[in-house]
Amino acid sequence: MSDSSPARPVPPVLDVWCELQCPDCRTALDDLRALRARYGDRLELRLRHFPLEKHRHSFAAAQAAEEAVAQGKGWPYAEAVLDRVAELDREGEPLLVEVARELGLDAEEFDTALIDGRHILIVDADQAEGKAIGVTGTPTYVIGGERLDGGKSQEGLRERVEEIADRLLAGQRD
Repeated sequence: MSDSSPARPVPPVLDVWCELQCPDCRTALDDLRALRARYGDRLELRLRHFPLEKHRHSFAAAQAAEEAVAQGKGWPYAEAVLDRVAELDREGEPLLVEVARELGLDAEEFDTALIDGRHILIVDADQAEGKAIGVTGTPTYVIGGERLDGGKSQEGLRERVEEIADRLLAGQRD
């Protein structure tokens, strides 16, 4: 039996190179929420990890975010941690486990994942890919082959992402 219904177009992807201990990424949350509200499932937002050496808990936070993905709550977890950047700076890994518990995730599994390093390869691969395409800070967005750096200023970035997303979505209808 063949399905003759038209294939649903693959949504454009917005890669968000982020670091969960980064105050600029915390500021960018409002833009990401607005983009999700505007586009819904017509735009795929992908969290990409780019932990910076200057933030000592960022690599653990990236691994914890991947554990949240494995447990089905990647974005809610990332947003919850970003909302508490100052606490993460002070408290470190215990906060990562606490946030998991607050979201109803298996906190003990988070603790184990941080100890056994099961997500290190994903974080390392994201960071290597980011470096390869010229990411130097966070947040950095990549959509439609264009890199938009948000580390210095978020000003106008959401509008630029929307322009590119609208163009890509319009191209799917042609």
